Amino acid sequence: MWPWLRLGRRRHAIPDALWAQALTVIPYAAALPATEQQRLRVLTIRFLRAKVFEAAAGLELTDAMRVHVGLQACLLILNLDPGYYDGWRGVILYPGDFLVPKQHIDDAGVVHEWTEELAGESWEHGPVILSWDASRSADENMNIVLHEFAHKLDMRDGRADGCPPLPAAISSRRWRRDFRQAYERLCDIVDRGEPAGLDPYGAESPAEFFAVASETFFMNPVLIAEDFPAVYRQLRAFYGQDPLAVLGRRSGKNSIGG
Repeated sequence: MWPWLRLGRRRHAIPDALWAQALTVIPYAAALPATEQQRLRVLTIRFLRAKVFEAAAGLELTDAMRVHVGLQACLLILNLDPGYYDGWRGVILYPGDFLVPKQHIDDAGVVHEWTEELAGESWEHGPVILSWDASRSADENMNIVLHEFAHKLDMRDGRADGCPPLPAAISSRRWRRDFRQAYERLCDIVDRGEPAGLDPYGAESPAEFFAVASETFFMNPVLIAEDFPAVYRQLRAFYGQDPLAVLGRRSGKNSIGG
């Protein structure tokens, strides 16, 4: 139990200054109406009570770090069932990128082992592991917190395949079609060595494409809406949110139709 959660029975368990600071990381979150921000705040409090945060490699864990991560994790499920995050408890923060042992058995049965340096990793029934340096350096081109928690949503049905458990109103056939076409298009762009607006890491696999598309949906919705409009519409339906519309109201622009 964290000392600051002794405030948990009060109406505002997250200090105002920490909440305001965390909101500034994502322009879309800062632009949400006050009622939506309050719902996000309550959801974040519940998340922080339910999950156990740990620091590794000498990092000193602070309440600001917890709120920073918790707010972004909960932004994804603001209009989803919080049960998407059931079945696991841990969030581990490293000061920077961390080394992870990897293993692959090829078609000939030969075992290949190596060590990979990562900024984030998600385990299906285990923790979300994050580099704090990467987490606090979020911008419109990368948000490791949103990325890794999107993987958690994807893995909710036991498979990291780019298709999380979908609400009944969303056709899984159309979802898979739209995401497959967009993924293949990104792969073609990357293979040709052409510049891609979307992070080329999304071409690694359908699961990575979903995670990259999700972080971009919240951080740079114009890019997704313009380059992959069908994916934007699917993400808008899945998350029950329309960042382009919210930010558009702030700037006087309109949302994508369809």
